[in-house]
Amino acid sequence: MTPQPHFPTFAEALRVWLRVGLLSFGGPAAQIAVMHREVVDDRHWVSDARFLHALNFCMLLPGPEATQLATYLGWLMHGVKGGIAAGVLFVLPGAVVMLALSMIYATLGEVPIVAALFFGLKCAVLVLVVEALLRVAKRALHGGAAWLLAGAAFVALAAFAVPFPLVVLAALLIGYLVPGAFVAGGHGKAKDGPPALLDAAIAAEPDRIAAMTPAARRAGLITLALWLWPVALLMGTPVWGDIAWFFSKMAVVTFGGAYAVLAYVAQEAVEHYRWLTAPEMLAGLGLAETTPGPLILVLQFVGFLAGYRDSGVIGGVGGSLLTLWVTFAPCFAFIFLGAPYVERMHDEPRLKGALAGVTSAVVGVIANLALWFGLRVIFAEVRHVPLGPAAIDLPVVATVQPAALGLAVLAAVLLFGFRLGLAKTLAACALAGLALSFLHA
Repeated sequence: MTPQPHFPTFAEALRVWLRVGLLSFGGPAAQIAVMHREVVDDRHWVSDARFLHALNFCMLLPGPEATQLATYLGWLMHGVKGGIAAGVLFVLPGAVVMLALSMIYATLGEVPIVAALFFGLKCAVLVLVVEALLRVAKRALHGGAAWLLAGAAFVALAAFAVPFPLVVLAALLIGYLVPGAFVAGGHGKAKDGPPALLDAAIAAEPDRIAAMTPAARRAGLITLALWLWPVALLMGTPVWGDIAWFFSKMAVVTFGGAYAVLAYVAQEAVEHYRWLTAPEMLAGLGLAETTPGPLILVLQFVGFLAGYRDSGVIGGVGGSLLTLWVTFAPCFAFIFLGAPYVERMHDEPRLKGALAGVTSAVVGVIANLALWFGLRVIFAEVRHVPLGPAAIDLPVVATVQPAALGLAVLAAVLLFGFRLGLAKTLAACALAGLALSFLHA
């Protein structure tokens, strides 16, 4: 007789959240794909519908949506301690790697071996983003209205440079006004038919969310206080007060992830505060794109260099940790304060329609990310070509990078053809990138 699956223990969840954090390369699209594979496809802990419901809410919040999604799902499964563990373990591996790379960069400059490993990872991540696009589109787009909204979101972002918050808010409003055009299905079914474990647990305990709400509210308020305390304490202090205040502002205006505010961060950090140079800012972005964890970890690199220029390596570590705290603490507060109410209202038709509209737009967002990322991985030069009121990115075909294209094809073959698995595919491509660097040395 086949043993019945059991609801995951906290220890089992910890191992999975750490695995997600270690494998979350390539920005939010790839990170969400990794999370979906781990908790929906492979383990059936969460249903597609509940996963997307949580993602929709996180897309409406400022800050890194993948971090908030991990926190949301962790809270649903094991309460406040689960949310904290999931969020911290999602960020921690990337933060440790980014701190180490920041120290190396500040003291030694770029390290060719590290760059070669990350080059292979970047090419593999492109395939992960495409896989995420196909998977989310297949499961989230039902009906002509959903496909139309996804296409409109893609065009708005890719061709007209419409701000990300406006795209999401427009999708939210459309879904709210015509909920019947987007709502399809409900929570509870995994892809093989049986209820997902979390959904079954919530169905068996109708008061589960209500019982978890008071602790979440307390945790959210405490987190808000702990977030603002160092900001108030350091206010007016040279460098440290500036780091605390500037990155706290970034935490509440970063709708759409790091790319949405990157130009503003670069301008302020380079031209106003003079913490680093423009080439150093680009180097930090390159490091953040190819390390695990949220892309917004580029801010950690900026914070490190700000502290390093003021007080050496110890100052760099302090600036890095302060930046991490004021950047990510609000994520936990937003989830603990908002998620209980979103969960308790998930059967309200207009809310479901609004969030389903966001789901459709998210497909367009991921498609835009896939295009943006793919062009810049495969081609050395990309031009922004005006077309009347619009403008699109087109590659300079002569600048195609054969090594990047070959590694991306290798990743596709390993992932789709041989079904090698995420970790082994990333490792193989990293080693292939290293081998190529030696051949061209």
